[in-house]
Amino acid sequence: MMSVDLEKLSREIRACEICKDALVDGVRPVFQVSETSKILIVGQAPGRKVHETGVPFDDPSGDRLRDWLGVSKDVFYDARQMAIVPMGFCFPGTGKSGDLPPRKECAPAWRDELLQCLRNVSLTIVIGQYAMDWHLPLDRPRTVTDTVKAWQNYWPDTVVLPHPSPRNNIWLKKNAWFEVDILPALRARVASLL
Repeated sequence: MMSVDLEKLSREIRACEICKDALVDGVRPVFQVSETSKILIVGQAPGRKVHETGVPFDDPSGDRLRDWLGVSKDVFYDARQMAIVPMGFCFPGTGKSGDLPPRKECAPAWRDELLQCLRNVSLTIVIGQYAMDWHLPLDRPRTVTDTVKAWQNYWPDTVVLPHPSPRNNIWLKKNAWFEVDILPALRARVASLL
């Protein structure tokens, strides 16, 4: 297998313009990687605020995710500890009921090569449907809820989470087992790797 230069690849991704004509808000790839990252966070795509700041999960979703993981901002934003690689690197725009899905061009163009560089990852945190579709087996449960309920099928190398967005408050209230069953195990696993 050919070795990939992570710094060179990161520069190429940050300069990517594959979707420039399709993105109303412009191109701004947002991600965080290091060859030493122990934990990989796989989300969907940056939201509008993240697009503006250029900082992954720099929004209420990130606050909740950091709480779920039991980590501070300093740890979360230390690429040597945590890689953050969304399915789409740029904000896809806003639709009728929230952000649009990640652009389909992004993952095939960059994902495999980038993930090859992350050889020290011991835990992959898969967030939301689009990340599940790429990172989990085809025979997994079809709904996000059922896939999250089956979290032990992927444990301890992978954990599946719903999106930490405030839009999911109703889901979290309906599925109290998530905080009781999954979060303590997740926090312990994260702490063991850092």
